[in-house]
Amino acid sequence: MQWFGKGSGNIDDRRGMGGGLKLGGGLGIIIVLVGLFFGKDLTGLVSQMPVSQSEQVQGKTGDPTDAEGKFVDGVLESTNQVWAGQFEAMGRSYEEPKLVLFTDMVQSACGNASAAVGPFYCPGDHQVYIDLSFYAELKDRFGASGDFAQAYVIAHEVGHHVQNLLGISDKLQKARAELSEKEYNKLSVKLELQADFLAGLWAHHAQNLKDFKLEEGDLEEALNAANAIGDDKLQKQSQGEVVPDAFTHGTSAQRMYWFKKGFETGDIKQGDTFNSTEL
Repeated sequence: MQWFGKGSGNIDDRRGMGGGLKLGGGLGIIIVLVGLFFGKDLTGLVSQMPVSQSEQVQGKTGDPTDAEGKFVDGVLESTNQVWAGQFEAMGRSYEEPKLVLFTDMVQSACGNASAAVGPFYCPGDHQVYIDLSFYAELKDRFGASGDFAQAYVIAHEVGHHVQNLLGISDKLQKARAELSEKEYNKLSVKLELQADFLAGLWAHHAQNLKDFKLEEGDLEEALNAANAIGDDKLQKQSQGEVVPDAFTHGTSAQRMYWFKKGFETGDIKQGDTFNSTEL
């Protein structure tokens, strides 16, 4: 993919700053660490966890100047443009998320997280977090290389932001207290698959942006990434067996299916994974 935009202006660059770790802020991340790859979904588990103003950490804001930072900034800018249009069509205004770049450890409104958690979205502060070393792991550990595979990761997390703004993730959290872990995991999978659908929807509409260019092989890169991070494949690799009741993100086939459906339809109404009987 190629992006020729000017930058989103919504990057908080904390790389090299350290995490500002405070013992009192780790509850949300303790929950998150039990998940696979992206971590347990923050959207469904941790919402509006307060962090005092004195605990807030902020780095350089604006547009990064290095190649990796510029790429992430461009993807974020394209998601902002796509979702602003989608929300306008729904008669709503889109609130742009901020994306935090960090190294090793970061502090969010959902608690403190290490890079091992992977990229995540925190509904408490409406921010996406990513340590860019994750992309090396995506390539080397999971065999998912390419810039569009990287863009898919960001678009997936922005998808959680969209779910948060639409009240979808809040409904899931409210239902959690009444559900068993097995039942909740099923809903968590549906939430994650919807985020994959929304990432595909972004890719569909990004093609129509004047500063965006989809290149040959890009779609295959995203689908390869979705395939690589399916719960069934990750469980098989890590523990030698597949435990469907412990799924939190969906199988490889499901993740590819919903991303592709979002890409092919571009219609947000087609992304109701909660009531769908498809795959």
